[in-house]
Amino acid sequence: MRARGMTYDTGFVTHGRNSREHFDPAVVRRELAIIRDDLHCDAVQIIGGDPGRLESAAVAAAELGLEIWFSPYPLELEPERILALFRDCAERAERIRRRGAAVVFVAGVELSVMNPGFLPGESPGERVERLMGRPERRAEEMRALGVRMNAFLGEAAAAIRERFEGELTYAAIQFEQVDWAPFDFVTYELIRSAEVADRFREAVRTLARGPKPLAITGFGTAAYRGAGDRGGRVLDVVEHDPETKDPVRLDGFYERDEAGQAAYLGELLEIFETEGVDSAFVFLFALPGYPHRPDGDPRDDLDRAGLGIVKLLEGRRGRTYPDMEWEPKEAFAAVAERYRR
Repeated sequence: MRARGMTYDTGFVTHGRNSREHFDPAVVRRELAIIRDDLHCDAVQIIGGDPGRLESAAVAAAELGLEIWFSPYPLELEPERILALFRDCAERAERIRRRGAAVVFVAGVELSVMNPGFLPGESPGERVERLMGRPERRAEEMRALGVRMNAFLGEAAAAIRERFEGELTYAAIQFEQVDWAPFDFVTYELIRSAEVADRFREAVRTLARGPKPLAITGFGTAAYRGAGDRGGRVLDVVEHDPETKDPVRLDGFYERDEAGQAAYLGELLEIFETEGVDSAFVFLFALPGYPHRPDGDPRDDLDRAGLGIVKLLEGRRGRTYPDMEWEPKEAFAAVAERYRR
């Protein structure tokens, strides 16, 4: 692969609340240096909903010589507010690019599912259910969704290119039926589940044969047994606070399986490397809100369901990196070994 990448979360913003409570630029720079030096990444996808945080992290990544995929991540925003976010972020990304950094702008991620205005429904799960729930009308509704998505993405691409002169992409779900003409990379959130495992490699090979470079984002899994088989449903085992929507606990006992998470990522990176993928971004370095709690009730150990390749420690430092409040999982070593090659 040309770009060996990691996804770095600066905080998801939903209804004004940021999922990453603490954002210390010194910690961010240190973590990005670890991503470069110890994970052997040469690219980082920086995601989040706060433009200032995105720019701060991207500046640090640029100083470290990393290729930056500048990725505002709208959540539950109306289309006009999404465009406003993109315009703001495009200006910030262009400032960084003009200082000499390699910057790709990502015009959103799974917009049709994560935001209103494209599909009916009040939540991502409800939107997907309504789209997939009636097989007899699915093809017709997907075509209609494609029309809506491409009209919006065309407008978004034009608005971004007025402010940003670098390369542009969008992180799509395949059913969105994106017209890739306005973009420089074809980018898919591509997650392997048990249902598609037997044809996953061939699907990647087919996508990579297209006329534009193929990037894969959004792929990852959790550290409990069987998580890799669930694909995009990996977080369904988490119970959330009905008011804040914060993760609270797991809905049952799930055996910790760091080796399974490591094997899953290693297998997918091998497929991407050998089947012609241009760029791949593991999802993800760390996921705030899913701390590792090794003592007590296993249902409280939210890290088992977290997709991070490091486990977050509550109020204590790690051993491998004594200045950081996390410890690498087995997946960290697996990614580092694959990228080192």
